[in-house]
Amino acid sequence: MTPQSDEDEVWRQIVASFNEKAEDTSAGQPWPDRENVPDEPPAEKKEEEDTEPVQAAVQVPVDDEDHYIPPPPPPLPKADGVAKLAWAALFGGPAYLLLAALLSWPMDGWIVFAAVAAFIGGFVALVVRMGDGPPADSGWDDGAVI
Repeated sequence: MTPQSDEDEVWRQIVASFNEKAEDTSAGQPWPDRENVPDEPPAEKKEEEDTEPVQAAVQVPVDDEDHYIPPPPPPLPKADGVAKLAWAALFGGPAYLLLAALLSWPMDGWIVFAAVAAFIGGFVALVVRMGDGPPADSGWDDGAVI
C-alpha cells in the first residue's frame, strides 16, 4: 500500500464513525471524595462563620532580592524645531477647526484652508522625516530584510 492509500483509509474510517457515540472512558471512575461537596453548607456552620470576626490577611514581604527591577528607561530624544512645528501643525489645524465649530466662531475660507493645509503639511513633514533605512548606529548587520 502506498502512503496515500493508508491516509485515504484513515479518512474513510473517520467519516464512517462520525455519527457514532464516543466511548465514555471515565464512566467507571468515581469522583475523589474531596470533589463530593454538599450543595449547601449546613445552617449551623453559617451562623458560626457570621459571628466570628473577620481578620485581614497580612502579607509579609518576601526577600526583595528575588524580584527583577528593570533599569530606568533611557531619556527621550530631543525633538528639533521642524519636528515640533510638524506635530503642532498636525494637531493644531484640526483642533482649531473643532474649537471654532464648537464655539461658533466665523470661519472664512482662508482660515479653513490654512488649518487643513497645516494638518496635511505636518503629516507630510513627519512622514518624510521618518526615514526608511536602519539607524546609523545599527552596524553592518541589519537583520532579515525581505
